[in-house]
Amino acid sequence: LLLPAAATAVYKQWIPNTNFETASNWDNGRVPCASDVVHFEKNKVVSVFVRSPHALTDMYLPLNGELVLASGAGFAAFDGSWEPGCDSGATVRFADAEHHAWFDPTLWQAVSPGGELEPGGRIFSVDEERVPCRYDDVMFQPETSFRVNVDSSRRVIHLRSISLMGQMLSSPEAWAGYLQGPSAPLQFHGNGTLQVTGTDCPDKSGCACENGLDGHRICTALLRASGRQCPAPACQSPLQPLGHCCRVCGATISLDFTPDFDLQKYRGRLVQALLSQPKYAGVQMAISKVHKARTFLGVIPRSSTPLIQIVLIDDETGAQTGTAAEQMAADIMEDIAQHSEALGISSGKMEVATGSTFSKQVGSHALSRITVGTVFGLLFGLLLLGGILFLYRKGKLRLPALRVPRPWDRAEDPASPAPASDKGFDNPMFNVEPPSAGAGEEMLQEMAPRDHQVFYLNPLYDASETET
Repeated sequence: LLLPAAATAVYKQWIPNTNFETASNWDNGRVPCASDVVHFEKNKVVSVFVRSPHALTDMYLPLNGELVLASGAGFAAFDGSWEPGCDSGATVRFADAEHHAWFDPTLWQAVSPGGELEPGGRIFSVDEERVPCRYDDVMFQPETSFRVNVDSSRRVIHLRSISLMGQMLSSPEAWAGYLQGPSAPLQFHGNGTLQVTGTDCPDKSGCACENGLDGHRICTALLRASGRQCPAPACQSPLQPLGHCCRVCGATISLDFTPDFDLQKYRGRLVQALLSQPKYAGVQMAISKVHKARTFLGVIPRSSTPLIQIVLIDDETGAQTGTAAEQMAADIMEDIAQHSEALGISSGKMEVATGSTFSKQVGSHALSRITVGTVFGLLFGLLLLGGILFLYRKGKLRLPALRVPRPWDRAEDPASPAPASDKGFDNPMFNVEPPSAGAGEEMLQEMAPRDHQVFYLNPLYDASETET
């Protein structure tokens, strides 16, 4: 059951239809019967496939639309004969199909090349990849009609091929011819344009889905179908995989790869060697190439880097939530550490969120070198700062001092000192010559020892008067 997941081509089939015999296409949830009046909205564009004959009392048709009749199908006027379960004679209205959007992941399902549904297995896709990607094959069920809104943030939506009404279109020329027919405008509407390329992914390391620009449309449609909010995760610090709308419990692994990496072979390796083990019976895995945005200072977008993303989730509950996924992620990292060169993997990073952890756990066989480099860098920086401080304390190094004057310091600053050669001061009231430096020193030496008192010179009195 796991082998189809490793196939190169991915087939995605559109689920809803606008068939006349589909009960959900009518407002009362049943197919019109003979005594009913069928009513199509006048201004609604429709394409309706009719598989069998029907007798009706009356039918109102739209101004623009088509009825595609299968062999033997048609309509006849009700002749008044009794029909079991058809006594109401109600007006039955065809439901609005305008809201069926291309970027609604709930409206697509994975199928085999023959159109059979893929079993609900162990391989899943992140939300952006549940919608057809650039190199996918799109299938509309044979003998069905449909109407799809292809509004997009991109002008052109590229696909590998499209199969509809039992016809496969796998070249640009064949698709261009179909678009010129009468049915295409009734089946596809919106500002986007579908383009069939007929080409496979040219890179053995895989190709990114390229639905990122319409990620908001995908998540809006998905949350609308699930109650407009993500379910509450059962773990602390849940993970946010790239291309996924809601956070998850479990583990994610990001791989940097070399030109020798082969995505299909590596997916098969993980499926056969790990995912098929009985102890991982409850684990599901998604693996694909994604583009991780790079920013400058965490704000300014700079570029994007391709990497291989592995998402692992499990069916454990309570404190065990995510533990099986964590164990498988650890096994994957160990395998990478042992065979990274042969696998074409240069490095890998693992993040884990389980019911028993309060924060993400990050590990990588290649991150040890980064960690050691970071530690040595910090130690070198501390030693350098310590050396500068030691030399400064010893006087071997002088650092320029910058002082910013503050307004409140101006009033407290003392007057600027006089030049070193001037030992006195000028007093306009007296013409007294200040003592010389030598005399002042001798006088201080004589006066200082007396009772340890402090004296000063006053030009108004002589020294003899101060002693009396």
